[in-house]
Amino acid sequence: MAKITFDGIEVEVPDGTTILNAARTIGGGIVPPAMCYYTPLKGSGGKCRACLVRVAAGSAKDPRPMPKLVASCVTPVQDGMVVENTTSEQVLNVRKGIVEMLLINHPLDCPVCDQAGECDLQNFAFEHGVSTTRYEEERRTFEKIDIGPLIQLHMTRCILCYRCVYTADQLTEKRVHGVLGRGDAAEIGTYIENIIDNEFSGNVIDVCPVGALTDKTFRFKQRVWFTKPVNAHRDCENPKCCGKVVLWYKGKDVLRITARKDQYGEVKEWICNTCRFDKKETSDWTIEGPAHIDRSSVISANHYELPVLNAQVIADLPESSVRDLEQNPPMRLGN
Repeated sequence: MAKITFDGIEVEVPDGTTILNAARTIGGGIVPPAMCYYTPLKGSGGKCRACLVRVAAGSAKDPRPMPKLVASCVTPVQDGMVVENTTSEQVLNVRKGIVEMLLINHPLDCPVCDQAGECDLQNFAFEHGVSTTRYEEERRTFEKIDIGPLIQLHMTRCILCYRCVYTADQLTEKRVHGVLGRGDAAEIGTYIENIIDNEFSGNVIDVCPVGALTDKTFRFKQRVWFTKPVNAHRDCENPKCCGKVVLWYKGKDVLRITARKDQYGEVKEWICNTCRFDKKETSDWTIEGPAHIDRSSVISANHYELPVLNAQVIADLPESSVRDLEQNPPMRLGN
């Protein structure tokens, strides 16, 4: 076990744990942001530099500080290490620069992007970015390509986090997309158009931190904060599929289906394309209840996780609430 101090908080974690995961054991606002690291994907991390931290003391045996900021997602802890994140002005200033770099070629698509409201880059820019830009050059553009019937690619929004590549590598037996080109010309693509059709290909939508890969069946249908997310499950025929999903409702219609994510936006159990794209009837699922939404998320606007109410037995319930319950009765377990 290694004992480290992170932003003045002492925590003990197993040897080999990364600084980022050590911070996550503490939780709260001191956890560094991560745009490329994804716990279930081996090899991810170290690309976006969003999680840079300052190591003020390398270890108990060698207390010298590290000369440069380090990526917390790929740097293992050492016993006696002292790490600064939110307490370091240098880290916060560098993080503003990282936001600016990620936004250099990113288009202002938020008003029309299906990822808006649940975009990691939006959150990152809101928390650590500045309201102005110094960039005056022409932004890079890419020719639009069709990578498949279910997934929409917007390469101008991509930040090259490589998550989708690792997902295809580790979930499927035959990856057909990857990073083509080098440097400023690097892009996600396929040599043959309309070829991504693997049974688990839809998971690249969930792992994408921005709006570069979106659900074609949900395209422009609704803003996520106008939908109601509900946890549900089914016994899927595919043994690799967990069958545990989130149904996104608008009224009684299921507009889209996604895998469940933890508090850091990571999918721990994958779902197949049959569950994601073909089972959009409530009767296909066993409803568990409302999905938890962070109060800081815009998706939580006008959504409250309340117990099932019976308007007839609650005194002084507002008339507006009574009407809403009558028009949209809460779903009960097993419906």
